[in-house]
Amino acid sequence: MDVSIIIKIAAIGILIAIITQILKKSDRDDIATLVSIAGLIIVLTLIINMVSELFENIKSIFYLY
Repeated sequence: MDVSIIIKIAAIGILIAIITQILKKSDRDDIATLVSIAGLIIVLTLIINMVSELFENIKSIFYLY
């Protein structure tokens, strides 16, 4: 696993947390919730791509076709 992926996920988390807090302070709770869900979806797509690469590597190591 590359360290840059962990840094990307942490940066997205910090950015989403800051935006969410700003929106909650300005009484935009509905938009803050949508921003949180969007951040979660972005991080999940990164993780799903990593898991699919892992399975491809496992298939190639054990010659599973």
